[in-house]
Amino acid sequence: MEANAPHFKLILGSSSTARRKILADMGYHFTTMSADIDEKAIRKEKPEDLVMALAEAKVVVYEGVVREKPSSEAEARQFMKDYANGHAATVSSVLVTNLVTGSRRGEWDKVEVPLLISSQYSISRQIYFHDIPDQVIDKLIEEGIVLYAAGGLIIEHPLILPYVKEVVGSTDSVMGLPKALTERLIKEVL
Repeated sequence: MEANAPHFKLILGSSSTARRKILADMGYHFTTMSADIDEKAIRKEKPEDLVMALAEAKVVVYEGVVREKPSSEAEARQFMKDYANGHAATVSSVLVTNLVTGSRRGEWDKVEVPLLISSQYSISRQIYFHDIPDQVIDKLIEEGIVLYAAGGLIIEHPLILPYVKEVVGSTDSVMGLPKALTERLIKEVL
């Protein structure tokens, strides 16, 4: 991307490793700054409104209930066990602000994530999991990273990858930064 390097400075307002990787994979050079806010203090009834309010967040909705970052190891364990038996969706948002002009664009993106033991294909943007063994869940909790992920859901983690049966749709959206949406919003604010 050096020959076509953008003529603007890009700041990622998130400390998420996954979001940094996605943006770097898109060819952008950027710095990161994340707000030190209490995400739990910001409440909205609809997940789509919540992620826009947080402006850097991803939430997981399981059986109609918003699941943010697990509050404990026990909650993380329960989240991961549940996913083999139910239906979840990730809801992400992207908010792009041009700090020179003040132009601002944002949207949310939702990915349906039915987590089932199944060999069937389904509609787009879905993920199928094999049952995740207790010893894998134990290792993930011991490592601690699931405590910092919405719904304890980290499909890109090497310990989880063997149990992902099928991803149909946008993995980058599940990871919290949908590439196509991000690219479009950047162009809109320039």
